[in-house]
Amino acid sequence: MSTTTDQLHELGTRWVAAEIAGDTDTLETIVTDDFRLVGPFGFVLDKDQWLDRYRSGDLITTDLTWHDVDIRVYDDAAVAIGTQAQQSAYKGSPMNGDFRISHVFIRRDQQWTIAAIQLSLTSPPAPPPSS
Repeated sequence: MSTTTDQLHELGTRWVAAEIAGDTDTLETIVTDDFRLVGPFGFVLDKDQWLDRYRSGDLITTDLTWHDVDIRVYDDAAVAIGTQAQQSAYKGSPMNGDFRISHVFIRRDQQWTIAAIQLSLTSPPAPPPSS
């Protein structure tokens, strides 16, 4: 039997794989209906807006790692703070960088899901290529 932190690390692994694959079916099932993402520049996306970045083809993620993760569990809620390194492009503009990332997880009916993600820049994103 796995521990709660093992279950949350596994959920994080599924989230990373789904982001890289642009797998909106998986992403949709691993987050809550009222999910929110707070981006590194302060914008807030609801679940549909977050998923639509992949559905539209506007966001392409080619590499993503989630590491140095510290998870604290509080009954049916948990908070993870880690580091995310990514290689991605939004509407063709590079969005590569390193981010401090926080996840809020909740457990309903014995199933862990992601309720919120917040990103903070730890290094500036790569500048767009010069013409």
